[in-house]
Amino acid sequence: MMQSKSQRQDLHVAIIMDGNGRWAARRGLPRVAGHRAGVAAVRRVVERAPELGIKRLTLYAFSSDNWRRPAPEVQSIFWLMRAYLRLDSERLRQRGARLQIIGRRDRLPPLLVREIERAESATVNGRCLHLRIAVDYSSRDAITRAAADMTTAFARNRPPGFELMRGMLTRALTADGGEVDFLIRTGGEQRLSDFLLWECAYAELLFTERMWPDFDAADLDRAFAQFRQRERRFGAVSPIVLLSPDSSSGGAR
Repeated sequence: MMQSKSQRQDLHVAIIMDGNGRWAARRGLPRVAGHRAGVAAVRRVVERAPELGIKRLTLYAFSSDNWRRPAPEVQSIFWLMRAYLRLDSERLRQRGARLQIIGRRDRLPPLLVREIERAESATVNGRCLHLRIAVDYSSRDAITRAAADMTTAFARNRPPGFELMRGMLTRALTADGGEVDFLIRTGGEQRLSDFLLWECAYAELLFTERMWPDFDAADLDRAFAQFRQRERRFGAVSPIVLLSPDSSSGGAR
């Protein structure tokens, strides 16, 4: 029997980690306290993910639009990122996780960029989990850059046909992480917010009211229980099982 794609053991899961600021505000705390609590949630999910058959995990930490936030909050987020990379890279290495930061780096603080490079180098041989963290990331920008690179490559040659161009874009955008199987967004909002738009073309989506700092292994388990129940047809028709007239059920259902 063909294995359902929702039952595979090499799944790519993406999470929009939303709700840190609101979690803190409801407790009368500064927003940075919510981001700090969100780091603990990252650790819980990263630890649980491989046990659920997740091979690639992409977390949305800081979008290109987040630069619009107050400068002190942005600086606090980057400080927490540096602390996470410094403190957890060895833990990730021991767990067999490979860390990769996706998104722009030219606008990040130099100290954060150096910490990113150090953590990526330390975990480069990880095979158990490919952990990707999106920082200063925009899916529209990523698609535009991929298309621009193709335009430059074919500037002196005949432009490729539609299907060839589509295939090349797909390879360019999914080379590192592959297409997303399951996307989770915490915090109650129901939108993709410019996150992995191409890669999520056929992803199953789940939106939860749970704020990210409260999200734990049990929440991930419950989300995956829903995912495992879904039938992923990718535009095809679901197989129809015909029951014989003399079946004990008395007919088809």
